[in-house]
Amino acid sequence: MLKLDIARRLILDAFEKGAELGLKPLSVAILDPGGHLIAFERQDGASNMRFQMAHAKANGSLALGIGSRAIFNRAQEQPFFVQAVNALADGALLPVPGGALVRDGDGTLLGAIGVTGDTSDNDEACLVHAVEKAGLVAETG
Repeated sequence: MLKLDIARRLILDAFEKGAELGLKPLSVAILDPGGHLIAFERQDGASNMRFQMAHAKANGSLALGIGSRAIFNRAQEQPFFVQAVNALADGALLPVPGGALVRDGDGTLLGAIGVTGDTSDNDEACLVHAVEKAGLVAETG
């Protein structure tokens, strides 16, 4: 499982990448494998629903066992399935890129990360940067 110090580092590194790319204010949620929140931060100026969006990207990845880009692709192929799972999750599944499973080098699931604030592709780039900088694997789909 991801520890609080690593979760905080992931958040800071995602923010660092966002600043490097000149992105809009980001918000980042880190969940443990059971879907419990480890850490969340939002940059100044982030809009008011960013916690729910970041959480839903990470939560959806855990719920389906795939990154949110894979969920996005599946939603295009099987929209009723993804809609039904989202209903089961009480709306806590956001089927767009920006969420990923976080694994160690052996493939063990450590948790999930969700980033939101800019385009979905940019959100995903920030999370991949942060996770890889920590020596971990981001499974985006």
